[in-house]
Amino acid sequence: MPGEARPSWESLPPTPALPPQARTGFAAIDNARIFYAEFGEGRPVVFLHGGLANADYWGHQLEDLGRDHRVIAIDLRGHGRSTRSDERLTYARFSSDAVGVMDHLKLPRAAIVGWSDGAIAGLDLAMRHGDRADGLFAFAANFTRDGGIAAGNQSRVFALYKQRCAAEYARLSPQPNDYPQLLGAMKAMWQSEPNYSKSQLAAIATRTWVVDGEHDEIISQGHTRELAAAIPKATLVIEPAVSHFALLQRPERFTQDVRSFLDATKPV
Repeated sequence: MPGEARPSWESLPPTPALPPQARTGFAAIDNARIFYAEFGEGRPVVFLHGGLANADYWGHQLEDLGRDHRVIAIDLRGHGRSTRSDERLTYARFSSDAVGVMDHLKLPRAAIVGWSDGAIAGLDLAMRHGDRADGLFAFAANFTRDGGIAAGNQSRVFALYKQRCAAEYARLSPQPNDYPQLLGAMKAMWQSEPNYSKSQLAAIATRTWVVDGEHDEIISQGHTRELAAAIPKATLVIEPAVSHFALLQRPERFTQDVRSFLDATKPV
């Protein structure tokens, strides 16, 4: 019917802002300056955003969780306020940068919350730097390229997302005219990654929640279930009435799931 509201999973609510009280800075890591924003005190939680986005997308979660946690949101290399070196972008590069920010902040361990490409970087971190991960919440991750839904990124919501990311990059980046270069570097990565084996996933010792939206446009639910089954004792959560952008579409539910994850993975 004309004027009828779209379902929540077909919407792309506005990108929130970082909490105004956030402490911001840069970590110099391998020829790049990686931006981070931290807020609150308590158990450290590192947030890794999706491809082409920026740390602001976590604004709802940072505001809530920052009341009783030390939350740190990172702009991935080349994204948002972070610079990009000549080095090829990979999930291993993103996870190493996250560890580099933790080193900069003198954090021996932190819980990792990742969305989309940030969740894949979280998987990489749990595999290669498992001693630094105090739990992993992986939302909308695939572990092989065939976990995607064909043409899923051609949906209306994804088209809006890509337009928004370009505008946000121009506003935030120290290299505002370089979005085509970032997009090219990310496309090159997506053409060959991720490509993790189930034996690699089986070696993850970090307590892990594998989470996705019921209506994810680009990750098949069967693949999400396969990922959860491959990680020892992983918890599987499918959030109802949301898509790949659940953190914006139903932020209260998403944040509550992160809180439940943090409670369940609290160090003894």
